[in-house]
Amino acid sequence: MEILESYGVETVGIAVAVVAVAAGAAYFYFGKKSKGSLDPQNFKDFKLVEKNQLSHNVAKFRFALPTPTSVLGLPIGQHISCRGKDNVGEEVIKPYTPTTLDSDLGYFELVIKMYPQGRMSHHFREMRVGDYLSVKGPKGRFKYQVGQVRAFGMLAGGSGITPMFQVTRAILENPTDKTKVHLIYANVTYEDILLKEELDSLARNYPDRFQIYYVLNQPPDEWNGGVGFVSKEMIKAHCPAPASDIQILRCGPPPMNKAMAAHLDDLGYTKEMQFQF
Repeated sequence: MEILESYGVETVGIAVAVVAVAAGAAYFYFGKKSKGSLDPQNFKDFKLVEKNQLSHNVAKFRFALPTPTSVLGLPIGQHISCRGKDNVGEEVIKPYTPTTLDSDLGYFELVIKMYPQGRMSHHFREMRVGDYLSVKGPKGRFKYQVGQVRAFGMLAGGSGITPMFQVTRAILENPTDKTKVHLIYANVTYEDILLKEELDSLARNYPDRFQIYYVLNQPPDEWNGGVGFVSKEMIKAHCPAPASDIQILRCGPPPMNKAMAAHLDDLGYTKEMQFQF
């Protein structure tokens, strides 16, 4: 997808947590008041305790929180700033949207897609177990409250899946939240799809509340999803219709965000019904 390929993303940061639904439920019932590990004004260092290479340019990093029962303390829909050094030693600060929730005790994980010329990509490539990552937060304008809408439509491209996954997982793992989620996720190739295993698992476990439609610009021979760019027809078919109790979230490369905003306007979604991460 040209609009995705042309986007100057240097590093994709995705925090991934795989937890049992019971653990998520326990958090929503009992864990909301836990003190977080983040500081919005100052960077704090977190130790890398595990690094797993997932593909030639994607790795998963697990960072320890201060204690085994500590929580990150990141509100749903917000992100963190990470600080590192590029290949000439200059400081780099980049935002990442963790998809971990405060039901994930004692650690948080980032799945990083590393680009050849990416400045933060270099930092993560060079990280070894025992190194520390400087993090500051929470940051962001989006603050999710249970029941704020009847349904979300989500339009994500590439690494823009990160806030969508975070919000979706929080909704679905909360037994008191009945919000429905309709996600359209666009990429160039099948191999570019991030968090596919986790997304498909959510779709299987919550078929009445979560639906996902994948769109590829260069699909494989055997493919039953969308092809090309996300169109108005796709949005009309896979997202909730305009209404006062729905909201469409979008996050992707700037050209995609611009195109999606135009599509939504044409389809009758008001500005109040739209939010861009």
